Amino acid sequence: MRIAQVAPLYESVPPQCYGGTERVVSYLTEALVDLGHRVTLFASGDSRTRGTLEPMAPRALREAPGLRDSLAPHVRMLGAVYRRAKEFDVIHCHTGYLGLPLAQYVSTPTVVTLHGRLDLPEAEACYREYVPNALISISDAQRAPLPEVPFRATIPHGIPRGLYPFRERSDGYLAFVGRISPEKRVDSAMRPRKAR
Repeated sequence: MRIAQVAPLYESVPPQCYGGTERVVSYLTEALVDLGHRVTLFASGDSRTRGTLEPMAPRALREAPGLRDSLAPHVRMLGAVYRRAKEFDVIHCHTGYLGLPLAQYVSTPTVVTLHGRLDLPEAEACYREYVPNALISISDAQRAPLPEVPFRATIPHGIPRGLYPFRERSDGYLAFVGRISPEKRVDSAMRPRKAR
């Protein structure tokens, strides 16, 4: 298949430091290349892939000195992707609702994986009004605020097997690698479970 992967431009793919969505996009892109698909990654110019990189900004926007409008590069990127839609069998977009209005004007199927919060009232109307071929949540809890939106599936973020091997016993600590924010509920994960 000819697959367009459309990443946010805030971090490189894979990210140099933090960048959960960009890391998942990298894992998925490289796995698709391993399976023999022709993958075009639309991302920042400092990204790395064994697929074809289409740089949509010279480097990750977080690293761009003097950047005052981070949406403009995303709008330009999405315009470029959808102008080239006929070159792809599927477009997999990871930029939230930004590409939804464009998806309805092309015959190439669009899959939109939503990586962030869905409980923001301003965005809710976008998910109701613009339904792509497939809207994907990363957990059932994530999609709970939008019960009327027709999600195609819940597909949890995948990581390569063996990256974090399971250990039967704990070393007595909890490690959290990522951005801690209220919606991630790290506090719930740290609370001891009550015996049943």
